[in-house]
Amino acid sequence: MAQNAVFVAIEAEGPHWTVKADTLTAGSGRRVSDAVNDAIRAAILRLVDNHEVDFGAYTGPVYFMMHGVQDEERARELAAALHAALYDDLEPLNRAVPPGP
Repeated sequence: MAQNAVFVAIEAEGPHWTVKADTLTAGSGRRVSDAVNDAIRAAILRLVDNHEVDFGAYTGPVYFMMHGVQDEERARELAAALHAALYDDLEPLNRAVPPGP
């Protein structure tokens, strides 16, 4: 919060992992654009549809959370992609969760 940065973390929950992001830590001037939020929401919903994360995911626009990620490596990949997206770089998100046809 002191650095006005988006908070992103992964957390072990039993055999699975959770990815979390909170934009409130970046201060009141940090807003996720509608286009970025739509892209993140669509990616998270694809992950839910593919059974990579649990159904009860939070899809923004301020707080994002994905439970049930199978392993730490995938959780780290998703966290990094989410972090980049929240700073307006959607390419890592598109690589981690390719858009459907």
